[in-house]
Amino acid sequence: MLWNWYTIDACFLSSSWHIATNGAFAATCIGVVLMVILLEALRRIGKEYDEHIQRDFAARVALIANGGLGPPSSSPAQCPGASSSSSAEAVAPQTVTFRASPLQQFVRALIHTATFGLAYIVMLLAMYYNGYVIISILIGALLGKFLCDWMTKTVVIGADGTAAVKNGGLVGGGIDEPTVCCG
Repeated sequence: MLWNWYTIDACFLSSSWHIATNGAFAATCIGVVLMVILLEALRRIGKEYDEHIQRDFAARVALIANGGLGPPSSSPAQCPGASSSSSAEAVAPQTVTFRASPLQQFVRALIHTATFGLAYIVMLLAMYYNGYVIISILIGALLGKFLCDWMTKTVVIGADGTAAVKNGGLVGGGIDEPTVCCG
């Protein structure tokens, strides 16, 4: 396992992935780039799916909180059970906990498993210490991030002219980890 720049007679992951020609090595490098792009796409799909089921849950809670009358109201006085007086009476906050259904959790686990498995294959390819393969992995990461993880944030502008950044991600809204493991 030494750093190398071999193109012919290289072998990756199994004896059937034996490089005999320059064309086969070029196809390997292109395949590695596409594999890493797919890895980034799977990461994005996982995030999007989590956000989708959370938005769906939030919409159902809002519908129930409004008695099935539509989108949530901005005034607590219009919520069912809230006082209509303008006094300083505080309405006790309610907490609703989200738990994914078994089917949703299974889909989440499938996406995670595919992402995790592909990430390990990419890691094993990097462990061959072939400079061209490592460069292909880095190009794939660059293209994957560029194509699959375009940053967007929503800014909510209030009636009083103040602005607040709405977390466009999962609960917690922190910075996503750059790796799929350990998180």
